[in-house]
This record gives sequence, structure tokens and C-alpha cells, in this order.
Amino acid sequence: MTLAVVRNDEPLADRLATWARTRPDTLAYTYVDHLADPRGVPHGCTWSELHRQATGLAERLRRVAGPGERVAVLAPSGLEYVVAMAAAWYAGMIAVPLFAPSLPGHADRLAATYEDCAPACVVTDPASSAGVHEFVAARRRRATIVVADGSPGTGPPPGPVRRDDVAYLQYSSGSTRTPAGVEITHGNLTANVHQIQRALIGDRSPVTGVNWLPLFHDMGLLATVAIPMWAGTRAVFFDPAAFLMQPVRWLRLLSGQPAAYTAAPNFAYDYCLRRLGHDDLAGLDLRGVFRWLNGAEPVRAATLERFARRLTAAGTGLDENAVAPAYGLAEATVFVAADGLDRRPRTTAFDRARLGAGQAVPAEAGADHATLVSCGHPVGQRVAIVALGRAVAVPDGQVGEIWVHGPNVARRYWRRPEHSEQTFGATLAGPVPDGLPQGPWLRTGDLGVRHDGELYVTGRLKDLMIVAGRNHYPQDVEETTAGACGVLGRVAAFTVPVEEHEGVVVVAERSRSAGAADWRPDEITRTVRRAVWRRHDLALHDVVLVEPGSIPRTTSGKVSRTACRDQYLALGPAAEGRGGAGDA
Repeated sequence: MTLAVVRNDEPLADRLATWARTRPDTLAYTYVDHLADPRGVPHGCTWSELHRQATGLAERLRRVAGPGERVAVLAPSGLEYVVAMAAAWYAGMIAVPLFAPSLPGHADRLAATYEDCAPACVVTDPASSAGVHEFVAARRRRATIVVADGSPGTGPPPGPVRRDDVAYLQYSSGSTRTPAGVEITHGNLTANVHQIQRALIGDRSPVTGVNWLPLFHDMGLLATVAIPMWAGTRAVFFDPAAFLMQPVRWLRLLSGQPAAYTAAPNFAYDYCLRRLGHDDLAGLDLRGVFRWLNGAEPVRAATLERFARRLTAAGTGLDENAVAPAYGLAEATVFVAADGLDRRPRTTAFDRARLGAGQAVPAEAGADHATLVSCGHPVGQRVAIVALGRAVAVPDGQVGEIWVHGPNVARRYWRRPEHSEQTFGATLAGPVPDGLPQGPWLRTGDLGVRHDGELYVTGRLKDLMIVAGRNHYPQDVEETTAGACGVLGRVAAFTVPVEEHEGVVVVAERSRSAGAADWRPDEITRTVRRAVWRRHDLALHDVVLVEPGSIPRTTSGKVSRTACRDQYLALGPAAEGRGGAGDA
């Protein structure tokens, strides 16, 4: 095997060409197809095969579009998706990772995103071709459709990729209104992958990434496609739908791997625990999993504890030091900070009342508290906690908005100049603490605090519920609601205008495991109201109980509070006071 000489700032497309030359027959990506066969059929691709297929697809793309034009990827997870992303980069075009029109419940979002990015061409896989043709035919913009059929290229190798060129547009999975695509350059992508490597993988080699997250999701794209392409390591992945049907498949693919990492949002760890059968953990060997990344949404201490306790008790060999809470967002490519220190996740119980007033003070024994999980330290970038409305960095212990500065931070949104300036062009006012630049800063819209030098995320600024002058975090109310009785599943908490103040509404799904005899709506409603009042000194305006699957979710599976609130308000007075089952 020829030794590869690679640089830490080398774009991913150039790295792929390097691995194809230096390790051509090494297995790169393996897609395990559970939808065709429940047992899972692996389909592998070597570095040279990926390079040849990407080169062939890039040649076809150049015939219908020019450099800098958008290539929308409308396909399910699979090897074709990886080929499509690489081909767009080889062709000097901007990839737009999306999803096939067959994904249920997100047709409006796909249509809006398609119109916003205005693609010159669309890439799909053979199985999705008919649906994609129908989708494109119904659009105002008729892009050329190219099917990734595995045809190898015959032309010359691709030219060098420029770091300042846009690699792809990342559309947030949680957007419910006009979508905004983040312009991720090749330089942003390379910088963030290198930061992740330093923070979470280190010098381990070889490693295998085992993941199921959708490839149009920022964390899924980085964990499954980008990190292996940057490091020349192996990726094993499968479809999110296959995970939702049987989450134990995730653990089985991780079992026996000598050195593996994986990544998922907090809800996935909870979902996995709920769906595991009595014998599902028998025989699993998870000793080789060196990193269980938990990010993309607030990390809950209770979830970390339950997951580690159950898998450890089952004798799987889970290393509790391998669990890594993390923080990131699409505007920073994905990764900002993580607790990757090979220790058990650090949690701190903060005084709930003081936290609501903007101060993070450890609670005294027996006092009402909110337990938050540390997301560790940023790697290769700067983070400031900034006072709301004043653009002044605050010291440790004070809650403020999280601002980020680094080579991984995108420069703007696609065709959104005013929104871009507000988000990516922030400047610190007044004296700037040592080591921090004046600007430009990314305003994340997330609330956080530094405690003992580590970053704790307290909530989302737009989701913060301010009632009678006090701050309440929706995830705290949701956790209290879910724990009030054992028959509730997903929960969404949000505020609505009520006369001259804001009222808090809780929408809760019936757990799929709840029997008919356990489902007593009036009693459940009283229990939830009582629990939230006692824990948060908060009187709920309304409690709505709904059937499983009623609460809207994003394309990555997270609860969408905004969409749930919109549905609730659309129902008007008919929604209020319903303690029985129904649709939010």
C-alpha cells in the first residue's frame, strides 16, 4: 500500500482522491439494507469504487450544470447518497443534501427547500427515480434529473477544490417556515471535521463509524460521510426508518467492533431504551465503542444515567467514560464543543430559581434544582457567553446567549443578506476579554453558561418561556410532565398569548405501552398540573393529551415545539381545556 501524505487542511474531495490512489481496495462505506431484508444485507464500496463512481457522476453533472450551481440530492440513505455528495464536489458544484419525496410528513418542507435553493439538477437513486420525476414535474423550476447508477468515470481526475468555494447548503431539520440554507464552504467542512477528530477520536486508528442518522442532517452527514472521508476510515450505516422500527439494530451493528464511534440525539437514546425487548441485549459486546456522542438537542442527565445503567447491567461491556455530551449547530457546520475527556459525563445540580433569574449557582442539598449536563470545552474555536441585548461577554456563572467564532463557522445564509448579518456578523461591545476577538461572531440563539470553565447549554432563546417575569425552560417542564405518571410519551411545552400575559401549554402523547385501563385523562391532567406547579411554581394554562405520533417532529425526529404551537393556535378555543385524547 502506498503511504498517503495528507494535510489537516486538505478538502474532503481531495482526500477521497488520495485514498482512492493509496488504499484503493480498502473498504470505505458499508450500507446495511434492513428495508429489503429485515436481517440486513450489507453493500460495500471501496475507496477506488467510490472515486470512480463519483467521477462518472461528476462527468454527467457537468453536462447539465456549471460550477457553483446547486445539485439537490433527493434520495434515501445509501451508497448512492455518498457518491452524489462526492460527485457534486468533484464537479465544482454546490451540493444540497435533502431527502426523497417518499419521506412521509415533510412534503411541504421539501418543496419549500427545493424552491429556495433553485437547483440546476437533481440526483437520486434508481429506486426513487419515479417519485422524484413526479415531484420535479410539479415544481415551477424543472431541474434536470440524474440517476446515480454506479457508472464509473472515464475522464481525467477532478481538479483541486478551493477552500472558499461552497461545498453544500445545510438546511436546518427543524425549520417550519421559510427554509434558510447555511453556506458551508470546503474550508468550514475541513476545519470542523479536524476539530471533531481532535476532540472525540484522537489518535485512534483504525476506527469505524456506525450510524443511522439521515445523511441530510448535519450530524449524520459529518459522522457518516465526512469523518471517514477525512480520516480514510470505515463507515457502517443504515436507514433511519430501520432504526425506528428496531433500534436494537444500532447496537447489534456496534457489537463486536474493535474501535467504533457513533452519534445520535438525546431522544434516540431514550427511544432505544423504550423499545428494547427483554432479550435484545443478550450477547452484545459493546466494549469496543469508544465514543457515544449525544448531541443535536439538549442532553438530559436522566437519559445518560438510564442508558448507561441498563446496558451495563446487561453485561454489554459499555464504557461509561465513552459517553460524550456535545453541543453544535448547522451554522457552525455542526460541532462546537464536547465532553470528550474519557470520563463519565459531568452533571451539575443548579438552583432552579437562581437559574431562572440568569445565574448558575450549584444548589444546596435538598433544594429545588435543575440538573444540567456539561458539554465540555470548544475545540479549535472560541465561545463567549453574551448578555442578552447588550453584546457584552459575561463571566462564568451568568446565563447568556452562546456566541461562536472559528474557521468552521459559516459566512452567511443562502440568499438571506439581512438574516445573515444579524446571525453571522455580531460584534462584542465594550472591553473584550483576553483571547476573544471583537468579531465577527455567530449568534447561536441558544442560552448557556460557563461553570468551572465548562459549557452548559440551558435552552433555546426562542423557546424560553417567560411567565410573570420568571424564566422557564421548556425541556424542564417537559421532563416533569413525562415523569409525572408512567403513561406519557413525547411532550411539547410552549407559551401562547392569553389576554395580557403568556400562558404555558403542555401537549403530551399517550405512551404506546399504556393500556386502556391506565389511560384516565382527567386524572392524568390533574397529576401533570400538580407536578408542574410543585416543581416549577408554574400554573399551566392548558394540558392537551393526544395519541402517539400526534406531536409534530422535525425530519431528524426531534419534537418541533414551534409546529406544535402553530397547530394548537390554529385550533383556536376548541383546543383549550382538552384533557382527553385527540390531535394537537
